[in-house]
Amino acid sequence: MKTFYLVVSFFMSALSLPAQEIFIEKGKIEFERTTNLYKRLEDDANENNASFYEALKKNMPELKTTYFNLYFDKDKTLYEPGREVEVAKKVPDWMGGPAEDNIVFSDLNAKMFSSQKTVFENTYNIQDSLRNAEWKITSDTRTIAGFQCRKATTLLMDSVFVFAFYTDQIVPRGGPESFSGLPGMILGIAIPRLHTTWFATKLITSDPKISAIAPPKKGKKINVSALKSTLNTSLKQWGKYGQRFIWNIMI
Repeated sequence: MKTFYLVVSFFMSALSLPAQEIFIEKGKIEFERTTNLYKRLEDDANENNASFYEALKKNMPELKTTYFNLYFDKDKTLYEPGREVEVAKKVPDWMGGPAEDNIVFSDLNAKMFSSQKTVFENTYNIQDSLRNAEWKITSDTRTIAGFQCRKATTLLMDSVFVFAFYTDQIVPRGGPESFSGLPGMILGIAIPRLHTTWFATKLITSDPKISAIAPPKKGKKINVSALKSTLNTSLKQWGKYGQRFIWNIMI
């Protein structure tokens, strides 16, 4: 009888222990990138052409949605275009803009990245140090793809405000595009000035490509400073359109 009470006591003690957290070091995350095209049109409209932009809305979807995959294995990540989606209304080519199908390799340990971006008629292979963003972590939380995430904010290029959501249950300190530097994986990004968000939809822990993470090879090699100088020279006559293109390219 004494043995019986000891066994019961053991299991009751075990049940009272907090659940052990699982920390993930490798896998594949699908990201859904969504851009509000109507909001972009409103940015471009003024009193003289408002009716023109209102007419455009009738022939295009309000939201443009694309998918990307982020493969990660400890200190290395690879972000690239994912599955295609069928749309009822086609998005006009001129609404797409540059750098829509980026491939980004990050070595988080070496703090280096290599990014393949198509900018109009040119393809660049940008090789440089990881962005040193000054993140401010808040107490706000949000659940994304089943993970409890904490909110953080930063400012890019002096005027582009960024909201991010990260989880420390996924160990690598990476994220979509070239975002990194938080205490865990970034599963959500929102950039109000670009009317664009990136949110994880699911995590897959087994995929053949996880073991084949490597930098992109195509494109003219260039660093961040040289690319920014090239863009400022090429797009300075484009006004607010050129500035928005630069923001899109440099994220």
